[in-house]
Amino acid sequence: MADRRPPRDGVVLFDLDGTFADTAPDMAAALDKLLRRHGRSPLPFARVRPYASHGAPGILKIGFGLTPDDPHYEPLRREYLRIYESALVDQTAPFTGIVELIDALEARGLPWGIVTNKSTALAEPLLERLGFLERAACLVCGDTTPRPKPHPDPLLYACDLLGIAPERGWYVGDAERDIQAGLAAGMGTLAALFGYLGPDDDPRAWGAHGMIDHPLQLLDWLAYEVSRDH
Repeated sequence: MADRRPPRDGVVLFDLDGTFADTAPDMAAALDKLLRRHGRSPLPFARVRPYASHGAPGILKIGFGLTPDDPHYEPLRREYLRIYESALVDQTAPFTGIVELIDALEARGLPWGIVTNKSTALAEPLLERLGFLERAACLVCGDTTPRPKPHPDPLLYACDLLGIAPERGWYVGDAERDIQAGLAAGMGTLAALFGYLGPDDDPRAWGAHGMIDHPLQLLDWLAYEVSRDH
C-alpha cells in the first residue's frame, strides 16, 4: 500500500451504483420488464447484480448479449432507461452503514461527494429522493465531463470544483475503472468489496490503496492516516 498524507482537509468521493447506493434491485427489475416486453424470460437477480455497476451497457450485455456497436443496442438502451427512470427508487437505498458514515464525515467537517458514470438525469433525482442531494458537496456524472471513468477527468473536475488538491482526498468504488480513475487522478483509493463484484473480478489486482468490506471501515482508514502523521 502506498504512503499517503492524511486527508484531514480533503474530500471523500464515492461512486454511486454499488458503492453509495444499492441500485441493483431497481435496475434488475427494469431489465425484467424489458425482457418480458421482448418475449424473453427474466434472469435471476444474483446473475444481474454484478452488472449493475456498468450501467445500461452492462445490463444490456447480460440481458440481451448486446454491445454498444450492435445496431439493436441504442433503441433497447433508450427503452430500458425509460423503464428504469419510471421506478428509480422503488427498492433502491443507501448501503448499510452509508447514512452513519456520511453523518460521521459531516461531523468531522470533511466534505464528500459523488462521482458516477450514471447520467445526470438519473443520478440527480435518485440522490434527491434518497435525501442526499443537498448534503453532497458535489455531484459529477457521466455526462459532466467529456470523458467518464476510467479517465480521471471526473475526479479532477470534482476536486477542482471544491478547490481541493486530489492528493488530499479519497475515492471509493466497487469497479476496476473506479480505482483506475482514482489512481490516475492521484487520489487515495479504496475498493468497496460490498459492491457489485462479479466472479471474474479480482480487486486485489486493481492496485487500490486498500479494500473495505463495509462503508464504516472508511473511518478506520481516515483514523489510520491521521494517527500515522503524528
